[in-house]
Amino acid sequence: MTVTETHLKGCFILEPKIFGDSRGYFFESFNQTHFNKLTQTDTIFVQDNESFSTKGVLRGLHYQLGEYAQAKLVRVVAGRVIDVAVDIRLKSPTFGEHIAVELSADNKKQVFIPRGFAHGFVVLSDTAVFSYKCDNYYNKTAEAGIIYNDPDLKINWQLPDSDILVSDKDKLLPQFSNARL
Repeated sequence: MTVTETHLKGCFILEPKIFGDSRGYFFESFNQTHFNKLTQTDTIFVQDNESFSTKGVLRGLHYQLGEYAQAKLVRVVAGRVIDVAVDIRLKSPTFGEHIAVELSADNKKQVFIPRGFAHGFVVLSDTAVFSYKCDNYYNKTAEAGIIYNDPDLKINWQLPDSDILVSDKDKLLPQFSNARL
């Protein structure tokens, strides 16, 4: 597996080694020992989540507050998405900056998003299955978020705003400057 740290400290792009032949392919999508060694973290995942979405669905930008903050390891099992991680660590030199990575069933890339980041994705293909591991359990009272089209963040979701489908709940998320951090 190849691991590349992004300009956001602690945020990594992982690319597995794929073994293919006439029968198909095989790859190891996760190995706790290798993951921690390659990312130089002590992350232990405790919860796996999966979502199915159609083209234009945007989920995010979400995060958990305080002791319920979550690190995530995300990937796409079917389809194609733009995955976004926003650094919301107040003392970080990259506070307010983000990465946007195309994840797909074809490229099999994964992104490790440490605690202290808001996260979201938009579906570019007709449908997508999105899978992610979390290092902390979800807590409804600690959920928070930032509106996906915040003018200060300037995220390029690669779809016209008219094609983006956001939940009613996510439409009410605050701008970055007003978010609970």
